Amino acid sequence: MRIAIAPPDFDQWDSLLALITDAFRYMEPLISPPSSAKILTPISLKQKAEKEILLLATQDNDLIGCSFLRIEPTYLYIGKIAISEFHQRQGIGGKFIRQAEHIAKSHRLPQLKLQTRIELAQNHHAFQRLGFVKTGETTHPGYSQATSITMTKYLDVESVKNDGATPNYSRK
Repeated sequence: MRIAIAPPDFDQWDSLLALITDAFRYMEPLISPPSSAKILTPISLKQKAEKEILLLATQDNDLIGCSFLRIEPTYLYIGKIAISEFHQRQGIGGKFIRQAEHIAKSHRLPQLKLQTRIELAQNHHAFQRLGFVKTGETTHPGYSQATSITMTKYLDVESVKNDGATPNYSRK
């Protein structure tokens, strides 16, 4: 199993969409409003990857997981972590988080942030085991109660040697 930044010539957008759709399907009866994964298309995924860092997990050239990372001024946002059903509970999510930590530290960003739905308690616990703490709640438009929680992992960026070079993680 390998986790790496998607190469510039990545073109498996239909497969990526199928992976995300399948991985998020279990949420459908549990969450409200529906996941934003339901409105993704191959074109929107390609556009997202042009602005963000797309991490891919592959095994024997098969796509088995993904995550999008977005560099913000004070943190690295982790979104759309998706792992094929067959490969879940094998530590791949933790490997995505460790890769995100490496990228955040290389940019001297002191935090990782992500959001997970209120109803998905098993996700909250999984992220807590990876060092995240709940730091906020958000409410989708049209809802009167919180629908998501924000979780943050604080990083020790002082331990990263700063040689003046910042790696370029864009796909361009």
